[in-house]
Amino acid sequence: MGDRITKVSAREILANRGLVSLQVRVETESGASGTSTPESGVSTGTYEAAFVLDGGERYHGLGARKAAENVNTEIADAVVGMDVTDQAGIDAVMIDLDGTPNKARLGANAIVGVSLAVVAAAARSCRLPLYKYLGGPDALTMPVPIVGIGTGGRYRDPGTSRWLKPSYEFTPWGAGSYSEALYWGWQATEETVKILRQKYPGRFNPAYRGVALAGVIDHDRELLEIMTEAIVRSGHEGQMGIYFDCAADCYYERDIERYVGLFSAGEKTRDDVIALLKDFVEKYPITSLEDPLHERDLEGHALAVKELGIEVVGDDLFTTNPQRLREAIAVGAANSMVLKITQIGTVTEALDACRLAHLNGYNVHPCGSRGDNATIGDFSVGLNAGQVRGGDRNHLIAIENELGSSARWMGRAAYKGWRNSQAC
Repeated sequence: MGDRITKVSAREILANRGLVSLQVRVETESGASGTSTPESGVSTGTYEAAFVLDGGERYHGLGARKAAENVNTEIADAVVGMDVTDQAGIDAVMIDLDGTPNKARLGANAIVGVSLAVVAAAARSCRLPLYKYLGGPDALTMPVPIVGIGTGGRYRDPGTSRWLKPSYEFTPWGAGSYSEALYWGWQATEETVKILRQKYPGRFNPAYRGVALAGVIDHDRELLEIMTEAIVRSGHEGQMGIYFDCAADCYYERDIERYVGLFSAGEKTRDDVIALLKDFVEKYPITSLEDPLHERDLEGHALAVKELGIEVVGDDLFTTNPQRLREAIAVGAANSMVLKITQIGTVTEALDACRLAHLNGYNVHPCGSRGDNATIGDFSVGLNAGQVRGGDRNHLIAIENELGSSARWMGRAAYKGWRNSQAC
């Protein structure tokens, strides 16, 4: 007999980014436990599983008491007594219990909260670090950290948080270790801030948590030029690249079929966006970019892969959904998938999507922006993904120390394609 689940509980909390969230806890008869805090995202795809929110005036309708109640009643009743290591069985029970195609009845936040807490508790029950529980003895690859600096200019603002994009980051792939890559990223970020101060005196005011260049620059190209200069100034030319999340769907106006305010003021067609990105890739050391077109444009994302010759990452495009990924693979849309377990709603489905991606030559791009920041690094190492966006950096340093000389480092090979022969 395995280690049985004895208690499942949830409560509403204010999570790290100030968002209302659940905190879910799973306990077992051996005393093992796991917690999770699933959050919604800034850029949220149409194809994502549905969170259950309270509605009404409280927290602008974003409260999580209903979802917590669903965990504490129906879900708890269904999974208490199950073997905590039976991840697939537990996730299947919750999916069947919900009975909707997108987890809308019980809530993807409720279901994924339990699913993530279960895998954490299972690892502890087996007395294994989570990355080893997920990947076994071959879980040895430390990820290249993608180090964020902030957002570009804002050229159209309807007043919603979904427009806090595109976001720009460094990829210190040429470092020899995770901890060294973090330092390189810090150096390049410091240089970026120095250059911005020099270039835009009186207009640029550095924020505590990254730069925001609305009203400072007229085109995001200016930021790419500055980041490229920062790479050179910090001494990492030829060993560091740039990553950015376009989140283009946030700027797509479906009634006119145009991107409005993306990278600069004005309207752009799909061809305009691809041509602009192609110019970026030819001139700047871009290693990969995310969601360059709107989330329904599989054909356009396939064209982007051909035209850009670098890693094109699908986030809102895929929403960590195996079925959505299959549709993309059929036409060659993108070549890398963001891993956000909250998007699909269970660990089992997310890992199915990862296996499908790897089997078809797609990279997996773990991202800890949805409340799983504490564990996404474990998933990155467990899956040998080679890269990670976010994640608990101190925890990843601890993993690196634990692996010691057995740790692997993919470096440049962590990214698909290298069109830009002049890459810094």
